[in-house]
Amino acid sequence: MNNDSSVDRLVSGLQEWLATAVPGAKLPATRALVAQYGASPVTVQKALRVLAAQGKVESRPGVGTFVRAERTARAPDHGWQTAALGTPRHRSRQLSAALRTVPNEVIALHAGYPDRELLPERLVRAAFARAARGDAAVGRPPAAGLPELQAWFATELGDAVPPGLAPPAPNDVVVFPGSQSGLSTVFRALVGAGRPLVVESPTYWGAILAAEQVGVRLVPVPSGPAGPDPDELARAVEQSGARAFYAQPNFANPTGARWPDRSAERVLDLVRAHGAFLIEDDWAHDFGISAAPFPLAARDDSGHVVHLRSLTKSVSPAVRVAGVVARGPARARILAAAQAESLYVSGLLQAVALDVVTQPAWRTHLRGLRRQLAARRDLLVDALRAHAPGAQLDAVPEGGLNLWVRLPDTTDLDRLVQDCETEGVVVAPGTEWFPAEPAGAHLRLNYSGPGPGAFPEGARALGRALARQPG
Repeated sequence: MNNDSSVDRLVSGLQEWLATAVPGAKLPATRALVAQYGASPVTVQKALRVLAAQGKVESRPGVGTFVRAERTARAPDHGWQTAALGTPRHRSRQLSAALRTVPNEVIALHAGYPDRELLPERLVRAAFARAARGDAAVGRPPAAGLPELQAWFATELGDAVPPGLAPPAPNDVVVFPGSQSGLSTVFRALVGAGRPLVVESPTYWGAILAAEQVGVRLVPVPSGPAGPDPDELARAVEQSGARAFYAQPNFANPTGARWPDRSAERVLDLVRAHGAFLIEDDWAHDFGISAAPFPLAARDDSGHVVHLRSLTKSVSPAVRVAGVVARGPARARILAAAQAESLYVSGLLQAVALDVVTQPAWRTHLRGLRRQLAARRDLLVDALRAHAPGAQLDAVPEGGLNLWVRLPDTTDLDRLVQDCETEGVVVAPGTEWFPAEPAGAHLRLNYSGPGPGAFPEGARALGRALARQPG
């Protein structure tokens, strides 16, 4: 019998005993439990720690383990905080559907992170083991990040820089504990509370949340399969007076859009003409499928493009590390804002991230990842077309993790989401990706989540839910 099952058996047996024991009663000694359950002393101690964590027993060193008495606490009154806090500047959003944790048996089309089998787990585990033995486990890293990791981010972007332009330097990089922290800091440093920030609509829900927390005023421009219309973008910049534009030119979340070269050049010309920043979120850099990402920051060496690249989704959710590449005084502003918020990023996590992405096996992993994402994407696309024809795909993305599905205008989205969940399928309603009123009913479906073999059944459930919608 393995150790985990032995612990579970012992915990179950002791819970039955605790159900009839009086508060304060002393549990049998370890030696007695070893004899009664045929378990080792180590297993008994593990079981007692489980029960202590559940609040059912308490250990008194040198005396024994006792049944914990239930405490009846008075209901605390926190009403005084209403006056102390005052009216919030903005209403807090609910937890994104993309972050929901669901049981294993559920068909999860809502996920915001790749399934574990798509991660370089062996590389990550080995990197953590090596980092734990090194100086990073006990040292304090520089405020801007480990120099070697700064150099890696700079080189990754620099490899795409065409001849005649200056590649970024390692000192242009600031390392952050994930892209969400990077977005909040960049918005605070380069835009500021009360000032306008132009964004695509729809756009990443986390960017909307970060802007709201900073107090930035969002100015949405419509964005489709080819990105935003440069003429619409120019009007939004001119009318709002904005000096920053947040965008995802490569495999946008949620639409999967990838900007054509002509649009990218026009947007660059626009921000240069207006003396503005383009805040480029390159979140899907490692998730190209049939096309490779080309960062706009590689086409600009004058500091107009501030580049954000995260490793969290491609390396591991446990390795929250991102790099921001910014040139000129903007970089100094961003670093100052970052230090005010978190001083520095865990050196251990930085060392792990650097170890993983500099291993030869990392490139091998990315090649295999693209093949797996392509197979998953195509499986979900085919399933939707076969079983949920009412769910319209304007374009099949060339990379990223998501499909952006348009539903009939008459769709009751809340009811549809609930009907799908009743059938064991969790989907993400598209409303949270719009910075203003949604432009129609949409779903964001993630093809990198667990159990791709269940995609056809998930599509059937979606088709049935659409069929139940009122005519």
